[in-house]
Amino acid sequence: MIRDTSAQDRSLSQAQAPRSRRPLYLAVAAVLAVVMVGWLLSGWLGSASAVSADRLRFAEVERGLLVRDATANGRVVAAVSPTLYAPAGGTVTLKILAGDTVARGDVMAVIDSPELQNELQREQATLAQLEAEVARQRILARKASLLAKREADDAEVTRLAALRDLQRAERGFELGAIAEVEYLRAKDAMASADIRSKHAGTAAQLESQDVSLGLKTQEQLLERQRLLTANLERRVDELNVRAPVDGVIGTLSVDDRAVVVANTPLMTVVDLSRLEVELEMPESYAEDLGLGMTAEVRIGATAATGTISAISPEVVNNQVLARVRFNGEQPAGLRQNQRVSARVLFEEKPDVLKVARGPFVEALGGRAAYVVEDGIAVRRPIVLGATSVGEVEILEGVQPGDRIVISGTDTFEDAERVAIND
Repeated sequence: MIRDTSAQDRSLSQAQAPRSRRPLYLAVAAVLAVVMVGWLLSGWLGSASAVSADRLRFAEVERGLLVRDATANGRVVAAVSPTLYAPAGGTVTLKILAGDTVARGDVMAVIDSPELQNELQREQATLAQLEAEVARQRILARKASLLAKREADDAEVTRLAALRDLQRAERGFELGAIAEVEYLRAKDAMASADIRSKHAGTAAQLESQDVSLGLKTQEQLLERQRLLTANLERRVDELNVRAPVDGVIGTLSVDDRAVVVANTPLMTVVDLSRLEVELEMPESYAEDLGLGMTAEVRIGATAATGTISAISPEVVNNQVLARVRFNGEQPAGLRQNQRVSARVLFEEKPDVLKVARGPFVEALGGRAAYVVEDGIAVRRPIVLGATSVGEVEILEGVQPGDRIVISGTDTFEDAERVAIND
């Protein structure tokens, strides 16, 4: 027979039985649960929703230097790209093709203008005629001067002869050898010879001046004709259209053997040694742009600095055109109309509160930002200042060290508080 455990059992009185601790444990657990639920409810009730931190981007507010700048797209253009025009009407014979390299002074086209050639020949004939006329006038002037001088010399000889006769008559009258009438006649002859001599000398001078003026008039006509002929020779020489600069042929506006009128565009020569960048700046930056501002131009993997040298006075398609001239030598390998990007530096503001720029500026209109406080993104009003490509100045609403949600705030739906889940 197998014995049971009845001999080992011992009954206890109700006063000696141990008291159970389960109600105490349950009370403590209940209190902890209430505390945890209250803490969770306080976070959840204070925020309208919860967003994962992986969907957001944060930045810390700091104090430092803010560089106001703006980015813009542009293209490489030639600083010197003259367009050549037909100096006269005629038939054009091209000596080059589009894309050819030319040096300064090379003949690129020849214009055959029979009318201009004929006009030049007429003027050259007139010039030769005036040259012969001036030469003849010089001979006539010398001849007239010689004749006037001969008459003046003859009058002087006659005066001297009359003077000797007067002297003889005066001595004879004093000696009583001749009558007084003869003496007076000799005296009258002397006076007449003296008058003729003076008049002859004056007439010779006037004749000399007259022929000099006539010769000068002919010489001036000759000089005028020479200038006219030289101008026509220059115009005829311009029928050989030469390259004004070293460069390449950009565009051809006419075909070979085409008949053109005066001032017809023929071609464009591009000077590739002097290139600039033409930027298309948004209209909002029109008031900030100024001559002499620094621009950082990026061409592929190459970066270069330049200076704004010209600004368009008008706005076209909500854009303002600005020219940037490279500082020093221009980068190698540039091509006409090559697309580039540039960063224009407006000003530098030291010791300002700033934060990295993000979509929150546009999403919240620049009037508010979400500042992270103990895992909660709290909407806080702010006042923005200057902006740049990568940073934005904050005038009011934050302190250095604050963390701001700069990206992803579009999911907050303008809530005042948003929980951020790690």
